[in-house]
Amino acid sequence: MKILVSFKSVPDPNDVAVAGAAVSTPKSVINSFDEIAIEEALRIRERGEATEIVGVTIGVSAVDEQIRSALAMGVDRAIRVDDSRALDPYAVARILGAVVKKEAPHVVIMGKQAVDDDSNQVGQMLAGLLGWPQATFVSKIEFLDNKTRARCTRETDAGLEVIEVNLPAIITTDLRLNEPRYVSLPGLIKARRKPIEVLTCDQLGVTVRPLTTVLSIARPPKRPAGTRVESVEELIMKLRQEAKVL
Repeated sequence: MKILVSFKSVPDPNDVAVAGAAVSTPKSVINSFDEIAIEEALRIRERGEATEIVGVTIGVSAVDEQIRSALAMGVDRAIRVDDSRALDPYAVARILGAVVKKEAPHVVIMGKQAVDDDSNQVGQMLAGLLGWPQATFVSKIEFLDNKTRARCTRETDAGLEVIEVNLPAIITTDLRLNEPRYVSLPGLIKARRKPIEVLTCDQLGVTVRPLTTVLSIARPPKRPAGTRVESVEELIMKLRQEAKVL
């Protein structure tokens, strides 16, 4: 079984400096939900259920560092679609769809959302464009019937939902699926020898134009300082007279 894992380079949430309305970061990392997707693909291969894992991402050469991290985790080979534009989820899904048609994997695994824009749309759009079934917010994956179907446990607001999808399918990962492994030094050394294929949208035969544009980014309004009260009576008085919620 061939698995295609997509991942996105995002600002490191642990290393972000905010200045006014602008956000700058000196470091990028693999989106945490995509890292879970990579880890799950590796575990599937370790169980003997997959023969190849192909990683794919979109960006300029600066994202090669995150590609090497994915290769060091254990991804067999990687594809980078060279594109410097600010792409919206639909454009990303169109490009990934072209890569999926080229690679013909049995399953695509990706994070349920990226932590920089929190759009949570690419997996669903990709499934729609390909006409494939999808299982989103997945916290457990099992393959059935000689890997022709996948049983997926989904996390919903009402609890856990178990569904089965025919393969090929799109699966997006949630936090509880696994704990990604640390990259080892031997893995980093091996990653230097693994191939990275660089493609363009023209080579993939896909023309994309973002349908949405981010106009501005602003920090949320500053929360007022809290107030300490000395008694329940004072709390009730403040709720009635100041907050006017009673």
